[in-house]
Amino acid sequence: MNRIATTAILIFAPGLLALAACAGETEAPPPANTGEWQVVPDASRLTYVSVKSGEVLETNRFTGLSGSVSESGTATVTIDLSSLETGVDIRNERMRDLFFEISDYPTATVTAAIDPEAFAELEIGETTAQPLAATLSLKGIEGRFDTQVDVTRTAPDRVVAMSSEPVIVYAEDFGLGPNIEQLREIAGLPSITPAVPVTFALTFERAQ
Repeated sequence: MNRIATTAILIFAPGLLALAACAGETEAPPPANTGEWQVVPDASRLTYVSVKSGEVLETNRFTGLSGSVSESGTATVTIDLSSLETGVDIRNERMRDLFFEISDYPTATVTAAIDPEAFAELEIGETTAQPLAATLSLKGIEGRFDTQVDVTRTAPDRVVAMSSEPVIVYAEDFGLGPNIEQLREIAGLPSITPAVPVTFALTFERAQ
């Protein structure tokens, strides 16, 4: 190799290496506490387990979920009670019309205030556990519950919040005791347990 060619390589090599290094770098995702986040309905679930006759367990779920988390940390999730799916048509009808009374109370709402800074540095694939104090509004009655959620950042603009353990909801706290008794009589059951464990996995995507 002649002297000119060798000199050119020595001059340009550092710049080429720097360009190659820059090309291999991936842009850091924005902090997880910036912008508004919206519920992704198709990637979210909320389920509860009912118990009848003291030993028969049935899993039920709501498919109609919507909501958002603001940049300041105000979280709201709305549950479309008509979207309840129990796996049995007649049971769907009774639960929607007789238990939840969707003609008068079509939705339930969960609200919470979270600390955005707790999730600011969450890396993609990383999970953090956080306490959550939330309020459930159902049939015009509000009830507070405390739980813990595992929050995982699955993509630059997507996070999943999953209950770490079931949340126990008591029917009597929301004036639903008589509704349970009405269902029990219609179904001819000896009992329906008035407390149900609720679990959820909510996917949020940053609003563009």
